[in-house]
Parts: sequence; C-alpha cells; structure tokens
Amino acid sequence: MKNDLNGRIALVTGSVQGIGLAIAKSLAEQGARIALHGLADVAQIAQATTVMQEAGASDVRFFEGDMRDPDAIEALIDAVDAWGSLDILVNNAGIQKTVSLKDLTRDTWDAIIAVNLSGALHTMRHALPNMAERGYGRVINIASVHGLVASKDKAPYVAAKFGLVGLSKVAALEYAHVGSKESGGVTVNCICPGWTDTPLIEPQIMARAEKYGGDREAGKAELVAEKQPSTRTVDPSEIGALTVWLCAPIAHNVTGTSIPIDGGWTAQ
Repeated sequence: MKNDLNGRIALVTGSVQGIGLAIAKSLAEQGARIALHGLADVAQIAQATTVMQEAGASDVRFFEGDMRDPDAIEALIDAVDAWGSLDILVNNAGIQKTVSLKDLTRDTWDAIIAVNLSGALHTMRHALPNMAERGYGRVINIASVHGLVASKDKAPYVAAKFGLVGLSKVAALEYAHVGSKESGGVTVNCICPGWTDTPLIEPQIMARAEKYGGDREAGKAELVAEKQPSTRTVDPSEIGALTVWLCAPIAHNVTGTSIPIDGGWTAQ
C-alpha cells in the first residue's frame, strides 16, 4: 500500500501533537498532501511540518480554524479546498475535562460539545458534498471507547463521543451509494481508541500517581489495568495505521463502523 494515497489531500484537525500528529504522519508516509491544523505557535507548526516532510508528504500546509466556531470551520474547509480538493477528513480535535455532574458547569459542557461533536458536524457537512461529486472521500472521526461505553465523571465527553458515533452512522448512510468500487466511494467511519499515550490523559495518570509518591508509571499502570485487559496503552501510530487502511480504495464497503483499538475494553 505504499504511496496508495499519493497526492491525496488530507485534513487532520488537531494535528500538531498526539494522536492527530501520528495520523497525519501515517498519511504522509503514503504520499498524501497534509493539511495540518490546531492550536499552535510558530515553533509547533514548524516542528509538525518537518515531521510531515520527513515522513514523505508530497506537500504540507498549516490551516487555522477555531473548532468552536461554525463560521471559522466553514472558512477552514473552503481554504483547504482552495489549496486542492479535500479527499480525506480526519476529525481528531478534541478536549476533555473530568468532572462530576454535580460540579459540571455550563461553560465546560458547551465547550466540550462544541469541539468534540459540533465541530465534526460542521466539517462533514461542508466537506462531504464535494467528496461525493468526485466519487471518492474518506471521513474518519476519532471517537473513543467513550463513544461505546460510559465512565463516571465524563458526562460531556461521553455525550459528545456517543453523538459522534451516531452522527457518523447517519452520514455513512447518506453517502453510501456514492461512487464505485473503482473510484473508492465515500465512507464515514469512527475509530474508538482506549487509553492512548498522549497528553490528554496526563491529568488522570498524575491523579493516580499521587498514591505512589508521584510515580507516573505506577499511576499509568493502575489507570490502564482498571479498564483495558491488555494492560497496554495504545500507541498513536496504531491509530494512524488503521486510518491509512480505511482510506484505501479496498475499504470502499467499510462505512458506518466504529472500530475500537482498546485492548479489549469494550469486549467486556
């Protein structure tokens, strides 16, 4: 499959670090043109651009866009389409805060729903019609095991991710007839990672680490073992590899799915 995506344009939201950066790197290794995006300063943008270039991206450009703002999202999609036809959209940008229902504020709820759910809605509704016209398109929404099962103290995050899974199924059905086996069709899928070694889970790791005198590895082991039978965290590159496969023409009939990478978490 090397260079199977040569020249395809891929927008990965939230791609200057963590899972998003790993996904963008995996797509770059296949020769895709990478549209980077995220909250980043000049140094972070330069570093992420270098990673893409060294991975083999045929071109790289950074695009701005506040995922809480529908107008900014529309401008983001238009800007990428002006650069070249957007073929692959990975909705990865996300935020999380662990808080009980009792202590949850309206501002926290609104922010998490806006970025994790509404942001994906607005990118999809602007990008999918153009993909349909060309007969090829891939939308891959980075949901979570929390789009399939719940946990305490994560009401807005779980609500957003469950919503993202449902939204993806609707979009998959609406575009399932588009294109052909030869063109690759237009598909919409979710990837649902379990505990993944990124900065997003760092506060939860360190909260557990307090029991062990600040030992981060001990805190991480306790956190993962509680839910994930493999007892291993997911490496972001594993999510990137699945993304690449979903983008291949051979995956034209894989749509409307939610695929866990969770060490058995949701099998229980």
